[in-house]
Amino acid sequence: MKMIWALLIFVTSLSASADPSHDFEKLKSLVGEWKRVDSDNSDFYISFDTSAKGSVLIENWIYKGASHSLTLYHLDGENLLATHYCPQGNQPRLKLDKSANPNSISFVFQDATNLKSLADSHQHSLLFEFVDKDRILRNESYSKDGKLTPSSMSLVRK
Repeated sequence: MKMIWALLIFVTSLSASADPSHDFEKLKSLVGEWKRVDSDNSDFYISFDTSAKGSVLIENWIYKGASHSLTLYHLDGENLLATHYCPQGNQPRLKLDKSANPNSISFVFQDATNLKSLADSHQHSLLFEFVDKDRILRNESYSKDGKLTPSSMSLVRK
């Protein structure tokens, strides 16, 4: 009986985290300004805002008062996409990846524009873990020559 109960919880969590509309609404809860945990650096923060009547979420990295990079999130039919406009000059498109954790939203590489070769450096994955309404973990990885380089940032609302 315990095994059936555990399987039911697992399947329920998979279906809850695999709903692109639900995940998009959860991402939109990030609207506002975020800074790194334990950082007094006022030169850097991340701003989230919506546009196009709430159909697009804009993640804007601000460094020394100027926009450093953007990631735009939007639904595309039954998919949730993230397009990252990187300072490297390429634009990886990531698609929602099913996650067993209902408190996280994960994206994986789909394709990219202005990327000459998959061996060139590009964002390859992105994950948000919602700790609570004012704290998130933002994990991403970049791929270069087939090698993944992960990074993680703990963020709190400003």
